[in-house]
Amino acid sequence: MLIKDQIVLITGAGRGLGADVARSFAREGARLVLNYRNSEAAAQELASEFGAERAIALQADVTDAGQVSELVRAGVKHFGAPITTVINNALPDFSFNGDARSKAEVIAYAEFGTQFSGIVGGALNTIQATLPGMKEAGFGAIVNVGTNLFQNPVVPYHDYTAAKAALLALTRTFAADLGPENIRVNMVSGGLLRTTDASSATPEEVFDLIASGTPLRKVTTPAEFADAALFFASPWSRAVTGQNLVVDGGLVMN
Repeated sequence: MLIKDQIVLITGAGRGLGADVARSFAREGARLVLNYRNSEAAAQELASEFGAERAIALQADVTDAGQVSELVRAGVKHFGAPITTVINNALPDFSFNGDARSKAEVIAYAEFGTQFSGIVGGALNTIQATLPGMKEAGFGAIVNVGTNLFQNPVVPYHDYTAAKAALLALTRTFAADLGPENIRVNMVSGGLLRTTDASSATPEEVFDLIASGTPLRKVTTPAEFADAALFFASPWSRAVTGQNLVVDGGLVMN
């Protein structure tokens, strides 16, 4: 299915990386369901940028399966067709500031629980809510947003990294389970992005250090990362599932 024929749900689309993903898909002609939790004004402004016939902004906490189901119903009603594509981008509150991280000797399991609930639980809720429509359409593309930190833990964000690693496992097991339905599940993993709301607390010298260690000698931007996500929704990846594409300027090489 061409991207212009897809209805795409992007979680956490009100700001940051989610907004850049939305703009990338809008540029290719997709219709968009823009999920937000708290950033109503930003999400509504983004939807207005694309127009009512192309986008709708809907509130839901992705950790609440009931709210996600209502969001999907509203999106389907608005466009009169199933959601075919999901970008699981929503992230629990987290600040990418290495100096403020919880270190190994003090981190509590509750911190892991928060990240697992938002990252793995949120993805599970959106996938399950959209599966009936994907099966009806005979097509589905699910793209989970990961991280390169579980391959290169330059900053040990223990809770966040563990949850993203679990999301990769979910990506692969769901790819195997849903493949016979022509539903593909993949992951796009970035490193530190320059700059999102989450990385705004990152000191400038950290950006410079990471850039110096990449072959491209730069830190990936949210717009560059967002464009890579298009691949897994496009016909160019029609035979690709269960994969993890690292988009970090070559810092991590698989």
